[in-house]
Amino acid sequence: MSRKIHIFDTTLRDGEQSPGFSMSQGQKLRVARALADLKVDIIEAGFPAASPGDFNAVQAIASEIQGPVIAALCRTIPSDIERTILALEPAQKSRIHTFIATSPIHRREKLNMSREQVLRHAVNGVKMAAEACTDVEFSAEDGIRTEREYLADILQAVIEAGATTVNIPDTVGYSTPSEMYDLFRWLNKTVPGIENVRVSTHCHDDLGLAVANSLAAVEGGATQIECALNGIGERAGNCALEEVVMALRTRADHYDIEIGIETERLMAASHLLAAVTGNFVPRNKAIVGENAFAHEAGIHQHGMLASRDTYEIMKPEDVGLKGSQLILGKHSGRHAVVDRAKHMGYDLEEGEVEAIMERFKALADVKKRVFDSDLEAIITGYETGTIGPWSLNWLSVVSAVNGETEPSASLTLAHEDGTTSTHTGDGDGPVDAMVEALELVTETKIKVLSLAMRSISLGEDAQGEASMRATVDGVEYSGHGLSTDIVAACAAALLEIINRATRSAAQIKQSDAA
Repeated sequence: MSRKIHIFDTTLRDGEQSPGFSMSQGQKLRVARALADLKVDIIEAGFPAASPGDFNAVQAIASEIQGPVIAALCRTIPSDIERTILALEPAQKSRIHTFIATSPIHRREKLNMSREQVLRHAVNGVKMAAEACTDVEFSAEDGIRTEREYLADILQAVIEAGATTVNIPDTVGYSTPSEMYDLFRWLNKTVPGIENVRVSTHCHDDLGLAVANSLAAVEGGATQIECALNGIGERAGNCALEEVVMALRTRADHYDIEIGIETERLMAASHLLAAVTGNFVPRNKAIVGENAFAHEAGIHQHGMLASRDTYEIMKPEDVGLKGSQLILGKHSGRHAVVDRAKHMGYDLEEGEVEAIMERFKALADVKKRVFDSDLEAIITGYETGTIGPWSLNWLSVVSAVNGETEPSASLTLAHEDGTTSTHTGDGDGPVDAMVEALELVTETKIKVLSLAMRSISLGEDAQGEASMRATVDGVEYSGHGLSTDIVAACAAALLEIINRATRSAAQIKQSDAA
């Protein structure tokens, strides 16, 4: 009988807390819905004690998302655990995930605790969590660099205290596959009671070994893999969900493992996350990159024409891709668009279709053809759009290459209160000029930190995508824009940043007033 491996997704916790990947509550809910559609077993929704925003996001996900277990992280500190219990209260199925560092360097340099103190904190934290929740996970942070015998003692103690899952993370991405296999095999043979709980692995990618180490842990006896979409996470990231899942599925002959993931939704979930965070998926990214199922070399193409199995070990359909493209244009109706979106892995809700069709028709009037990537950009752009007080009514940008005039940007913004404001800005380039104009209209101070642009579809009239990070009055935000005019896409990304900043400031003001 195949062994069941549980997929624990930490995109919204470990992934979201890494630089450049922060999400609003609404964006987190979008990603959580995609994870639920993927049928991950556990969604780690956040760290409630970290901030009021994280608490609210965990509570919102716990209230809405059904199917997966909703987990939240906390230290083995009573106040942390209390906040986590409160945040998870609405969840249909919940898990308290508590942790403390166990390695010598963390005990000495970070915690200033002895072995006995760390063990006592671990046991007390698990006991408190177990009193409120029947599903409790304990993580020995930096477990891979912890003395084996001491690690075994802590795991035995927390199992006796009520932990139902024990996690041995490679917090700093230090281990190797052979070490992981040996450690998990040893722990499964050594720790009393470990056969009655779930054993988890959580690997970071500092040496590029997160997926390999996670698979080795499974071979050593792990029954849960902690991972994240697109491999996002602290520093170099986490084990990539799409990679480890497809490795287990594609090499079922080797692993003899059962997983419950609906892999046909991987591509849609991956691209949604990329759009939400404004971080593009590299073309050569395994499983979900644009080149993952593309063949250009003549020898490869000849082999593919003879038999797809010559160069493809997976079917594109297995991850949500279709071998052929449906050409859409201005004469296409809503049924064709909705049907194509469904084939691409997007089940559109009735309330979404009208807004998507409006953008589709506008794009189709400009382009000769609308490709799958165009339609996906329309859908994810709609899903990730930030609703705020400002909207763009008019934009005119003048560039200069001869040095006789300065680049300038004139724009009109409409406010939700019904007023409009028009300003012109100058700068070193069109984006710099737009920033000055937006500062004048919104009375904010904007500093662009990074800007990435690319064409996301085919042809001379390809749609452009702009991803931007900037500070507004000293606070960092990300924005995302789509248009056949790349300058307009930059304007849309800037406007999303301003709207996010305005909403955030209003929420803080409202909270302070309360």
